[in-house]
Amino acid sequence: MTMYQNLIAGEWVGTEVSKNINPSDTNDVVGIYAQGSAEDAGQAIAAAKAAFPAWSRSGILERHSILRKTSDEILARKDELGTLLAREEGKILPEAIGETIRAAQIFDFFAGETLRLAGEVLPSVRPNIGIEITREPLGVIGIITPWNFPIAIPAWKIAPALCYGNTIVFKPADLVPGCAWAIVDILHRAGLPKGVLNLVMGRGSVVGQAILDSQDLAGITFTGSTGTGQRVAASSLPFNRKFQLEMGGKNPFVVLDDADLGVAVEAAVNSGFFSTGQRCTASSRIIVTQGIHDKFVAALTERLSKVNVGNALHKETHIGPVVDEKQLKQDTDYIEIGKKEGAKLAFGGEVLKRDTPGFFLQPALFTEATNDMRISREEIFGPVASVIRVKDYDEALAVANDTPFGLSAGIATTSLKHATHFKRTSEAGMVMVNLPTAGVDFHVPFGGRKASSFGSREQGKYASEFFTVVKTAYTLA
Repeated sequence: MTMYQNLIAGEWVGTEVSKNINPSDTNDVVGIYAQGSAEDAGQAIAAAKAAFPAWSRSGILERHSILRKTSDEILARKDELGTLLAREEGKILPEAIGETIRAAQIFDFFAGETLRLAGEVLPSVRPNIGIEITREPLGVIGIITPWNFPIAIPAWKIAPALCYGNTIVFKPADLVPGCAWAIVDILHRAGLPKGVLNLVMGRGSVVGQAILDSQDLAGITFTGSTGTGQRVAASSLPFNRKFQLEMGGKNPFVVLDDADLGVAVEAAVNSGFFSTGQRCTASSRIIVTQGIHDKFVAALTERLSKVNVGNALHKETHIGPVVDEKQLKQDTDYIEIGKKEGAKLAFGGEVLKRDTPGFFLQPALFTEATNDMRISREEIFGPVASVIRVKDYDEALAVANDTPFGLSAGIATTSLKHATHFKRTSEAGMVMVNLPTAGVDFHVPFGGRKASSFGSREQGKYASEFFTVVKTAYTLA
């Protein structure tokens, strides 16, 4: 079996390896991938530092060409890369192909952005002096990505970093090295100079820690758990290093009495259970007003009974496996916690057996939950959701905002008044009306508030806020 190595200073290197296992079939080894060391990370950082002066001053047409070639190849290989994603992470194939297409769209967008780099020319308050305001690359960027979106999240960090002239040390999640390696290989063959993009796969405690400990990084962009995000922040402060954090969520989905029942149910199922609930924008708190509560719960339970859990590559599968055994245990532990707290397990929650050995979990729906329960406060990151009954819109809004997180929020209603008020007063970075809480376009800002995010937004034009620094220059005429 081919060994997929790390890319450091333009060379493929690495001897220690780890198996990449398919969560739909643990007998299926997706590939053998290098496990980097702290020394490897240090060499990658040094390579990126050495490559920065030339790349930061490279022509915009060169950057455009590389990013566009990357987009074109990802799109041309969408079925192949989507299958790889489904095998290593467990998303069903249509979702995996969709994520791959999104990665291609992100690279295409930032290819265009290289040709739209702009500044400002302003007059000074003093006579005969001109002012130029420009954006310059930040420097060497550490990129640390999670396992749940193994090609889209690397794309929306790598593409703007390169677009704006930065160099990169990239550490993907240890569970999903396949998509990371593929995207780096495509960029490497598209013509990136040596050292501009460096890939170091391996354990977070080794490779990730070496990145955090380096004083040569100008910035770190991180997506993952709240605890690790706090470590990224703490490690960056002594170096006065810029950092960007996307962390947890406990996203609310509000259903009002006047909601279209079918729309509400479909949005709730998508929000809470698709992609096996393994999305930071997933809604695991379904807040329902009392007038529609019983009808909604009955309809939601009926809808969940028709959901097929199975191998991510099978056409009949609606929800794939949990990503690994550790995550499966976390999910089932929270199901037991919910029962002990007094919530009613109205549907599912069983570990399932299928034709192949894997980590299959039936979607779990709790009712009679309250917002102070652990299952309503803590991010589970699995196909587990709770219904919280409330009196009216005002209570629903209060419960929705009563969370330490603030990434995404949704509401199902036919009332323009309530929809407008919810958009204005929801304490979340992204708000959806009659839509799932998960799923955002590639050209608009992504991010949250409170403990969900820190720093400038990701994606779209807003990405420049993190990956560049502003310079103000004065000239005497």
